[in-house]
Amino acid sequence: MSRHHELKFRIVTTVQRRIANPVSRLLPFQVLLETTGRKSGLPRRTPVGGRRVGQEFWIVSEYGEKSQYVRNIQADPKVRVRVKGRWHHGTAHLLHEDDARTRLKSLPRLNSTAVRAVGTNLLTVRVDLTD
Repeated sequence: MSRHHELKFRIVTTVQRRIANPVSRLLPFQVLLETTGRKSGLPRRTPVGGRRVGQEFWIVSEYGEKSQYVRNIQADPKVRVRVKGRWHHGTAHLLHEDDARTRLKSLPRLNSTAVRAVGTNLLTVRVDLTD
């Protein structure tokens, strides 16, 4: 990662972690991804912008495998997703071969614009929902 991308990553993740995510988690309409912490084993809830298509939920991670929720998925792919106030269980899959920029065109516009603007290593994540 270049020096510029590393600085951008640190600034954006700090703002997300300390300001945006705590506020977003409180909003009833915000989509949340719940993973299991790879070190703590505790539930970790991350606001995400994605879209449900049938029994799949699609997300694009702006920092790829550097994102904490992606690292948690690598350790344990069993997740929950809250969509429209209802929790759904599923199994997450990292899709390195998927064209994340093209995928963003099918996801919510506001979030996709933000991911394109700040992302440095886009990675598509598909959650196969079981309920």
